[in-house]
Amino acid sequence: MNTEILQAVLERIVYRNEETFFAIMAMRSTDSSLGTFTACGKVPGANCGETLTLHGSWTEHPKFGRQFEIESFSAALPADVSGIRKYLSSGMIHGIGKVYADKIVDYFGADTLDIISTESARLTEVPGIGAVRAKSIKAAWDEQYVLRDIMIFLQTYDISNALCLRLYRKYGNEAKQILQSDPYRVAREVEGIGFKTADKIAQNIGIPSNHIVRIDAGILHIFSEIATQGHTAYPLKEFLGLVQQLLAIGSEKIEARIKTLISFGRVRLLKGDLIQLELMASYETQLLEALKRLRLGRSSLPPTNIEGAIIWAQKREGFPLAPEQVTALRNALGQKLSIITGGPGTGKTTILRALVSILRAKNVRIGLAAPTGRAAQKMTETTGCEAKTIHRLLQYNPQTGGFSYDGENQMPFDFIIIDETSMIDTRLAVSLFVAIPPEAHILLVGDNDQLPSVGAGNILADFIGSGFFPVTYLVKIFRQGKHSEITQWAHRIIHEDLETLPEVISLDQWDPERDFTFIAAESPEDCVTKVEQLCTKLLPQCYRIHPVSDIQVLAPLHRGTAGIDALNTRLQECFSAKENQIPWCRYRLGDKVIQLRNNYEKNIFNGDLGYISRVNADDETLIVTFNDERVSLAKGELGDLALAYAISIHKSQGSEFPIVVIPLLTQHYVMLQRNLLYTAVTRGRNKVFLVGDPKAYRIAVSNKQSTRRITGLPLLFHPEASVESLGLIDS
Repeated sequence: MNTEILQAVLERIVYRNEETFFAIMAMRSTDSSLGTFTACGKVPGANCGETLTLHGSWTEHPKFGRQFEIESFSAALPADVSGIRKYLSSGMIHGIGKVYADKIVDYFGADTLDIISTESARLTEVPGIGAVRAKSIKAAWDEQYVLRDIMIFLQTYDISNALCLRLYRKYGNEAKQILQSDPYRVAREVEGIGFKTADKIAQNIGIPSNHIVRIDAGILHIFSEIATQGHTAYPLKEFLGLVQQLLAIGSEKIEARIKTLISFGRVRLLKGDLIQLELMASYETQLLEALKRLRLGRSSLPPTNIEGAIIWAQKREGFPLAPEQVTALRNALGQKLSIITGGPGTGKTTILRALVSILRAKNVRIGLAAPTGRAAQKMTETTGCEAKTIHRLLQYNPQTGGFSYDGENQMPFDFIIIDETSMIDTRLAVSLFVAIPPEAHILLVGDNDQLPSVGAGNILADFIGSGFFPVTYLVKIFRQGKHSEITQWAHRIIHEDLETLPEVISLDQWDPERDFTFIAAESPEDCVTKVEQLCTKLLPQCYRIHPVSDIQVLAPLHRGTAGIDALNTRLQECFSAKENQIPWCRYRLGDKVIQLRNNYEKNIFNGDLGYISRVNADDETLIVTFNDERVSLAKGELGDLALAYAISIHKSQGSEFPIVVIPLLTQHYVMLQRNLLYTAVTRGRNKVFLVGDPKAYRIAVSNKQSTRRITGLPLLFHPEASVESLGLIDS
């Protein structure tokens, strides 16, 4: 296929994918003999009115006919008035729409772009443009110029538009220079750009494969990789193997660099040849010191007849508490540190309600918190006392980038209760515990059989095994009335009960009175169809509920026919009209979305669910309602959102939904784990529907291999023990 070079003006963008930069464009050739034609390919930063030099070849599309397929391109700003008008009218410069584009071009003519670039103060000569708007236009122009430079530089590395914008906001005008001089720095500092992308850039600019900068970056990348798997430490031998596999160089140089990093205090070697990043080691040491301080501190609780208070609380509840519930209350009131752990229906809610009643009667200053907004809301409803997310309890300060409450300024509480503790990772645990005053009591509540935290660490399990906390294990199921089937099946799952299997039925056999239903699907396609039928018709009509807010689909995997991505595409078509499509992103007005990363400045966090409630076309922002609060998100922040008609089971932790629908297939094999299925089923408040293959259910219930995490905390709690006896590595 012969490569040709064409020069043409970009007249109209027929289609553009903002993430991949792929576009279909109507072009007008500068060679009059060619006229207008269609071109397609990756063209980051290209805008209407520009003159593009295209390298590529002609192809014949079976549906759309002859078109020019672009291999590479370069762009020049338009020089004539018509092109400049089209260019500015495209909306690519914030603050200039069609009206202002016409005004500016009518006033400055062919000199318009030079004026904006070098004499932007003259924009105030145009009627209707003041100093503030002129300054805004100049800033947007500079940003667009740098952004396009970054996009073109990165076009071969599959870096999305959103990530380019993130790079610009991190480094400003120096972004490209930093990419060219130290790409590994970008991988460390910009979320979303990984080691492999940085490594490609490094190879292209000539950094040798055995350079210490590359080796150090590879070592830090493997630390990041093991952290995503939940580990804060790792066996040295296996760690070296992972680094060697990544870098494809000899182990001697890697071992030498690790020794150097240890001598510089960036890496630590623990007992049993466990290797740990110094930052993680510091976190875990701070946690140990905080627990010691709390355990030894004098209690600030008023004098209390604990046994009398428990009798009073039982009368208030209207029924006697079980012995283990009484023990839990006794530990919470009498000990500085305590833990309650148990599955659904085992009485945790009753204990919390009774404890808060006692504390409020004594005018104790109480802090209630959970890792997610939904879990905090549930805690508020349970206790009648306001609960917050842990981030809000600690009061994030956007000016400092940290929390207002910390080791220097501790929280003003006498008693702190944290629910859903299994979700807390090491980093958040440190921020929480250093901010607790030494005289305060703390009660941790959680289900140790659920999935551990998304971030690195195994806080609840490590604390249970620490010896610092009296632990109350709740095993008896108290919830025997309405909706007890969900609780019963959750306990069968976690206790590996394969003798009692759920009845698998067809969709037309469905009994609306049942709380736990397994519907058979013959194939992944059949599974998706049945999930759609349940969510869009059967469940809303039967229970008179809202199909989007009251039903949540939870899937094990993102990819595949019945994966999260495919389910979201299918359900978006069902629930959101095409006329609500937002032109400059993948979303539609009314879409259900989930936040994927913590955004402390806007007080929205990983896992928060919301709805797109308004679109501001002028500045390309979305108004998203999270937990009844409206948040404005700029175009560059939309990479932190995803559709949420279906979400991952991991993202559902700490939440509870009226009805949960779970596709469960053998194609999900890599994620079929007992604690994953258990977590999914326990998210359902009223009804749970499994849709799929009963074989997948048996595989999940039989598989518990995902539960072990390697951390340094057990060695700190038990310095005399070996790593083998603590179960950190295989003996």
